[in-house]
This record gives sequence, structure tokens and C-alpha cells, in this order.
Amino acid sequence: MTTEHTMAHHTGPMAGYEARNFLWQVSEDGKVATITLNRPDRKNPLTFESYAELRDLFRKLVYANDIKMVVITGAGGNFCSGGDVHEIIGPLTKMTMPQLLEFTRMTGDLVKAMRACPQPIIAAVDGVCAGAGAVMALASDMRLATEQTKTAFLFTRVGLAGADMGSCAILPRIIGQGRASELLYTGRSMSAQEGYNWGFYNSLHPSESVLAEAQKLAQQLANGPTFAHAMTKKALHQEWAMGVDEAIEAEAQAQAICMQTKDFHRAYHAFVAKQKPVFEGD
Repeated sequence: MTTEHTMAHHTGPMAGYEARNFLWQVSEDGKVATITLNRPDRKNPLTFESYAELRDLFRKLVYANDIKMVVITGAGGNFCSGGDVHEIIGPLTKMTMPQLLEFTRMTGDLVKAMRACPQPIIAAVDGVCAGAGAVMALASDMRLATEQTKTAFLFTRVGLAGADMGSCAILPRIIGQGRASELLYTGRSMSAQEGYNWGFYNSLHPSESVLAEAQKLAQQLANGPTFAHAMTKKALHQEWAMGVDEAIEAEAQAQAICMQTKDFHRAYHAFVAKQKPVFEGD
């Protein structure tokens, strides 16, 4: 079996993916996928099933050859209220330690999968964004919100540590150690304005247009050099654990690889011809 066949077996389109626990829609050009958490009556809580499906979906996206960007949002004016009180919190109180660890590892694996997939992820966040929902927004690459957005890492309110799904590592890097400490200890809600001022949210939009704005940004990036975007995402993630010298060397290697892409050559030839480059992601 040739390498080509092996690759072809694993790599393929994901536009036709059939979601069971949320909505999956793909843009006309097939490059931007939108995941919509869709239990609006309950403010889109997560269940054991939706957690697992989201984890598996982001893992599969590593091998998608069509999807270049992912937008994640919630239906009905809220993003996500976190783990469902009746379907997750209740059952957790009756589990053994090995079962609990299996669950917490699974939720952590969702964040790992979001960080490991090559597609940049944009969260379009309105209304309630709490608990595991807040961590999903945190694990995205960019976040757009509305004035109504209330973001709470409320684990302490249910008697748990603020250390959930990587929050203690990721949140301080985005908003600073002091602010992260306050949110994780108190479990209080961060207002949209605070979130924007602190750099948690990239921009604020009216409720009716936040998803469209996120999709517009995603489409804009999907029309760019997407192989290079995937390299940027990998670098942003891996360089957390590197010294500056190692990071500079890693970036030298990454950039040398990108300089071999057709997109780099397309940009040069377009510049010379005073035209706008048309990127194709290879």
C-alpha cells in the first residue's frame, strides 16, 4: 500500500458530517464549518454525549481536507451553560473515582482536540457562557461577543476547583494571572466590556450580527493562506512550552516550510503584477 493510498484513506472531506448532538453547517465554498450547540430551552448545556461527539469531531478535523475554519456558537441567544445539572452534575455525584477521572479526562480531551486541530476556531458568544461553555470559548482561537454576554468560570460555585479542562493554564495567558485568579476563585461573571477590555473577547457586536461577523472573519481567513494559518496555530500552541531561542528556531523551520508553498509564490507573483493574490491553501 503506497503512502498516497494510506493518506487518502485517512484524509477526506468533512462537509457531509452528520452531527447527532448539535448542528453542523458548512459554507457554500465548503471551507467554513459552523457548530451550533442546539438546546436553546436549557441555554445549550453539554451532556456526556455532546462532550464526546465534540471531542471526536475536533479530532477528525485533523484529517479534513476541505474545512479550513470552524465557528462555534449557541442557539437562541446563549452560547453554553456548561455541563447539564441533571444529566452531568447529578450522575457525577454517584460515580467512583475511576469513573470520575474518565469523565474529567474526556472533557480535557475536548480542549486538547480543539488546540490540536489545524483549523483556527472562532467562538461567536452571546448571552450565557458558563462553566465548560466558558472553557470552550477559552479554547477557541478568537472570540467575538455581544454586550449581553456573561462569561463565568463557575466551578467554585458547585464546590469544585477553578482548575478545569486547562483553565488555570490558558486563562492567565489570555487575561493575566491576577484577573484569571479572581474569576477562578470567585466564579463571578465577567461582563462583556471587561472581557473585551481584558483581551478575552476580540470584538463586541449586536446579538443579531455576532454569528455573521464571526463567519465573515472565518471566511476571510479561509480565503487566505490556510496552510500557513495552520502553521501559525501550531506555533501559537507549541511555543507556550518553549524558551525564546527554541521558539525562534521553530519559527525559522516553520517559515522555511511555508516558503515552499505555492501560496507564497502566488503572493509574490501577484505583488509583482500589482494584483491581489488568490490563495488556495497549498
